Amino acid sequence: MVAACPLCRKTALALLAVLAAGAALGPRNACRGEDAAAPAAVQRGTVEFVPLEAQRELPARFRLAPHRFPYELEPLETVSRKIEVYRLRFPSPVKTRWPQNNTVVCEYYRPRGKGPYPAVVGLHILGGDFDLLRLFCRTLAHNGVCALFLVLPHYGPRYAPGGPRRAIGPDPHQSVRAMTQAVLDIRRAGAWLAQRPEVDPRRLGVFGISLGGITAALASAMEPRLHNALLLLAGGDLRQLNWQSPELAPVRRRIAQQGLSLQEVLRIMQAVDPAYHAERLRRRRVLMINGRYDQLIPPACTKALWEAAGRPPIQWWDCGHYTAMRFVFVAVAETVQFFRNSQPRPDPR
Repeated sequence: MVAACPLCRKTALALLAVLAAGAALGPRNACRGEDAAAPAAVQRGTVEFVPLEAQRELPARFRLAPHRFPYELEPLETVSRKIEVYRLRFPSPVKTRWPQNNTVVCEYYRPRGKGPYPAVVGLHILGGDFDLLRLFCRTLAHNGVCALFLVLPHYGPRYAPGGPRRAIGPDPHQSVRAMTQAVLDIRRAGAWLAQRPEVDPRRLGVFGISLGGITAALASAMEPRLHNALLLLAGGDLRQLNWQSPELAPVRRRIAQQGLSLQEVLRIMQAVDPAYHAERLRRRRVLMINGRYDQLIPPACTKALWEAAGRPPIQWWDCGHYTAMRFVFVAVAETVQFFRNSQPRPDPR
């Protein structure tokens, strides 16, 4: 059973108030009242990316040398007077053949005030339900945590006609390329957050749901700035995945068409399987939340990642992958509690 702590229950009630006010679905065009101000102009700047650890410690595909990159930050209208919402754009470190996919698009939710606040990068589900992640990000901002919702490669505004529709698809080579790009995009996002004046650069983190949780585990392992990681309905070791799931039917058909064996697909995907890189998660603060009856990410997948990550704190909820929506308020409350209590990244030894 799920037993929320008093703080979680308090946050869940606050979340209900946010929903009742109509403020939980992300940026919108607000009706202008006498207190409403016109959005400011687009801000432009440059971020200097400096790796915090020796790059030779990382697999080559996830390395980023010191560099600078530009960004644009556009204020968005919101009905809330407690938070501010922006659209952030910056170039991806990876250049693909689809121009739309080469610009990283984010929504930035921050409390009004000087801070410094803890901050997180949030990652969405495989199906691309943005409103679900907006619910988490907006509630985090209402509770004193800056939240940067990052659109993964090939989703939403990053989709190009004729290109992949998801980061993970039937072509394992393309899936590896997209996941690699996602991690490098997230590394840049962490550097952007670290230079914000309202953000505490040592109290950064990452969270995600399902595919987002898997990607968050991989990104935290590769980017020490993202010291606090909350993994919702995530796992690792694809050998344990339920390959009979209806959701994977297109993948099975494509594998058959390409003449690939399941073993060959697993070998290719191992490059981005978080269980094979989770040793580095032992240096991070991690919380895992998973469904006891999950059939898409079975408990065996979760336990493989949990073991490899050094057995961090884990919660098992009485739900499956999709029936976890019954606990969405509790999940949001747990997320708020975890990141409000973000631990500072340890100083390099």
